[in-house]
Amino acid sequence: MLNKTLATAEAPPAGTAEPGPVALQPRDVRFDWSGLPLRWIPGEPQASHLLSVLHLLLPEGERWFVSTFKRALPLITDAALREDVIGFIGQEAIHAEAHQGVLDYYASAGVDTTGYIRQVEWLFRRILAPRPDLTPAGQRELLIEQVGIVAAAEHFTAMMGAWVLDATALDEVDLDPRMLDLLRWHGSEEVEHRHVAFDLMTHLDPSYIRRVRSLLLVAPILAIMWARGGKYFAAADENQDFRLTWRTYFDAARRGLLPTPGAFARCTLRWFKRGYHPSQDYSTAKCVAYLGSSPAARAAAR
Repeated sequence: MLNKTLATAEAPPAGTAEPGPVALQPRDVRFDWSGLPLRWIPGEPQASHLLSVLHLLLPEGERWFVSTFKRALPLITDAALREDVIGFIGQEAIHAEAHQGVLDYYASAGVDTTGYIRQVEWLFRRILAPRPDLTPAGQRELLIEQVGIVAAAEHFTAMMGAWVLDATALDEVDLDPRMLDLLRWHGSEEVEHRHVAFDLMTHLDPSYIRRVRSLLLVAPILAIMWARGGKYFAAADENQDFRLTWRTYFDAARRGLLPTPGAFARCTLRWFKRGYHPSQDYSTAKCVAYLGSSPAARAAAR
């Protein structure tokens, strides 16, 4: 059931009814990034640069998600899941382009991200590329393994999406409203489709071992790439009046400007529960409510 929610801080406000399963629709949002500063949270270079890593990772990563799920479509035998996967593909494709727009703007403003982007491209285009040299059975097994990688990554993107919707500290600082809308629009759709990759993984292989192996592979790679991306943006910051360290991360997280280490730990541990399903986490009602008020989503609907 997709309308289950945990009784946590991430649950909807009292009296808010959770909807049933929602039809996933891509929202063709547009953003004008003219004048966007590198430190789009004023006075908070640590939070700005660590959150900006999303723009480095997501365009290439989500294009790979799309490619992987398109290749998995012929393996799906459940009509409802197939519709969810098609909706997921549409949403992820637009996410990639929205974050690419930020990178393109930064490039035009003289921020060179090509070195890091080459590393990301190497991961997704070489290491995680299809293997036509394998037997058909080997190609199918590799594809299912890659679907598991997407599911594990989506476990963390849903957590980030729920966090940014609940992060009231972001409303209390004078950050760029376009970036806040981008993050919350994207985060809302991550929560909205949080179950799809998990459902596809278990549809193709319901084994617990597959699920555990996928997260154990993805979690350390994401952590390493996030740290490297933060340092990359910090090095591009002309005003070198800060140091990006664990201590500064903990400080920003304590003030609600970044997810806490505890949030990541709890998110990770939930995945290992035998009866876990993503529908048990977060609030669909909350993300639907934001998508109804998001300036970019409303403009796309018009």
